[in-house]
Amino acid sequence: MKFFETSQYFSLKKSIYINLRWIAIIGQLTTINLIYLIFDFKFNLLLGNSTILIGVLSNLYLFHVNENTQLLDRTAFLFLLTDILQLSCLIYLTGGISNPFSIFLIIPTIFSSSNLGFKSNFLLAGITILMIILLTFFNQPLPYPVNEHFHVDGYYYYSIPISLIIALIFLNYFALIFGKESRIRKEALNKMEEIMSKEHKLLSLGGQAAAAAHSLGTPFSTIKIISADLLKQFKNNAEVKKDIDLLMSQIERCSEILKKLTLNPTIEDDFIDRDLTIVEYLNEIIKSFKETSKKQFIINFDQYSNSLKITKSIEIVYGLRNFIGNANKFSKSKVFICVKSDNDTTEIIIEDDGEGYPGDVLKKIGEPYIKSYKSSIKSKSGLGLGIFIGKTLLEKNYANILCRNSETRSGAEINIKWNNKDLLNL
Repeated sequence: MKFFETSQYFSLKKSIYINLRWIAIIGQLTTINLIYLIFDFKFNLLLGNSTILIGVLSNLYLFHVNENTQLLDRTAFLFLLTDILQLSCLIYLTGGISNPFSIFLIIPTIFSSSNLGFKSNFLLAGITILMIILLTFFNQPLPYPVNEHFHVDGYYYYSIPISLIIALIFLNYFALIFGKESRIRKEALNKMEEIMSKEHKLLSLGGQAAAAAHSLGTPFSTIKIISADLLKQFKNNAEVKKDIDLLMSQIERCSEILKKLTLNPTIEDDFIDRDLTIVEYLNEIIKSFKETSKKQFIINFDQYSNSLKITKSIEIVYGLRNFIGNANKFSKSKVFICVKSDNDTTEIIIEDDGEGYPGDVLKKIGEPYIKSYKSSIKSKSGLGLGIFIGKTLLEKNYANILCRNSETRSGAEINIKWNNKDLLNL
């Protein structure tokens, strides 16, 4: 395995990084020249400015020579390492670890923890800790006249590097955790967008095929009538009859192919993008599962009182399909679907007779890439993407979702609830 990560998620945007470095360089130049020229603090100004020049040259190299818009893990590591070493030289010249600006030593590593791979970040953190230790024991005195008045006990002095190292480890750990969670969620959202893009393309293709089948219905009927007349006229001519029979069979075949591509071949004029009630949404989805599943779907629409129709949404279809698919996957033999409604709200309850959500997963429901450690569930469990995608899509369409273990069944329960006024805004 290569040391440096090559994932698209481990990179820095060059323009932002260059701007941040210019801010740091201007701040360093201003600070050391201000305290030397205005406040009359004495230290090696020439060597200090020469050290800052290294940062200036490296930034000019990034801007003019490096043509990439993203700095990958290896390149970003080298420039962040340059920042650490350059800042360590400045701190060395101006009092070492007792310099109050030594806190800035931990910034490059903290910055890298949410943008670079673990190995690169670990190495940068190690180098930073090494620099902090070296600056504790090896440094130039604080600039005159501060060095004449700065006298502290050893306990206080050595607590400075210890506190910096603790802060570095603590902040690095949390930045790594949050960075990892952010990358996982970003990857899951990218997959969701990819899936929805494919669904929309398929829907568009199906609509075009349905329109084509609908439009070609009349010409095909005309061809069939003419073919039937020709068959009567040439029924005694074996060669012509054979060709006409072939022609009619091919017409039938074309009709069947186009029907299979349609969204709903039984609808003639309003089969594309028509408004649906929640019950019609569910009937379409459940019907597709019944064709491939041996599970029993127990449906209760008795408490559904309104006939509110909403614009057909691929997001709602896919979101509901994911939840019903999960219930079908983890149930033993039965899936229970109940729809309730009144003048204000519409509610869908999906339950199964499986083992329910394991305790180690229940608190993380809705997050991507989660797995149960329970052996009976682990073999069938996925990565949590189905629930994450379903939850995200339905919440995007104003739904409130509650995932829990059912109080009346043995398995899991999904409660999906809308305000009717929100459904009308879809």
